[in-house]
Amino acid sequence: MNLYFDERQLLHRPTQFMVHGRLVTPVENPDRAQALLRGLEALGFSRAPVPDAGLDPIHAVHADHYVAFLREAYEAFQLLPNAGPEVMPNIHPHVSAAPDFAPRGRPRPTGIVGRAGWYMGDLSSGMTADTFTAAYASAQSAIAAAGAVRDGMGAAFAACRPPGHHAYADRASGFCFLNNSAIAAGVLRARFARVAILDIDTHHGDGTQAIFYRRADVLTASVHTDPSAYYPHFVGYADERGAGEGEGFNLNVPLPEGSGDEAYVAGVERIAEAARAFGAEAIVVAAGWDAHRADPLSRLAVTSGSYARLGRIIGGLGLPTLVVQEGGYSLAAVEEAAPLFVGALRDALG
Repeated sequence: MNLYFDERQLLHRPTQFMVHGRLVTPVENPDRAQALLRGLEALGFSRAPVPDAGLDPIHAVHADHYVAFLREAYEAFQLLPNAGPEVMPNIHPHVSAAPDFAPRGRPRPTGIVGRAGWYMGDLSSGMTADTFTAAYASAQSAIAAAGAVRDGMGAAFAACRPPGHHAYADRASGFCFLNNSAIAAGVLRARFARVAILDIDTHHGDGTQAIFYRRADVLTASVHTDPSAYYPHFVGYADERGAGEGEGFNLNVPLPEGSGDEAYVAGVERIAEAARAFGAEAIVVAAGWDAHRADPLSRLAVTSGSYARLGRIIGGLGLPTLVVQEGGYSLAAVEEAAPLFVGALRDALG
């Protein structure tokens, strides 16, 4: 199993993050990637090269005008009077949270304040001068790892940072700018007719769900904290099953706050079984370690040992598997849980 990481991913260094009405120091920072790399390299992993595959795999998932915004936003924002250190929205269009709804008949704004509100979903995704470079490099790591699995490698790990599963086709949210798991699934679809994305992050992967909600070729399945009082709040409920051709190909397993190892493991068993029933030919694991009870954002009571169990469950599917890093904000938990999961996954896959 190769490890894919581009050093440019460390360039995104946000300084502010809105929590409960206060701007605080972001928990999504370069230290996360360093902790993950330490943990995985202790297992004997070495980094594989990450070639530049260009924008085509990204544009297969994300609207070109959204990608253009990510590239241009910081420079345009800095031209505002008294501009802050990062691009942050202060106004949003009124839209339904339904994943396939958007304002009809309204032109996209051209001013940077309006564009920020249009393309940014919250105050957790501040953009610095180097954010696009880091997000692009993160996506390239996912593309390279997916390409290796597509071309015959049994498993690979994309150490993606910034993460991606809250990014919609045309919206940044929840620390995420480009949806690495969705982009990787698109690369895998070049060879595999059916791909399953299994999301084990403590937050629902709302962006991933929205991207594939009307498709029958990619199963999206997520185990996460009940969103009724938890991010992303508006999406991630058990009755969201897909729409149109995608009906029946989306599965959400929300867990009550305080749930521990057994509930979490049972949820992952359920989504793994859904992948088997779907006839998946390859797996993308959207891997967050933030369900861990030590994580500052967690409202679950999951311990490190459960991650080895998850690795065995998903590895037991016996399918080509790509692990894409998502959340995880306790450095100690990341450095402990990720190797337990990956080691068990590797052993189960043989």
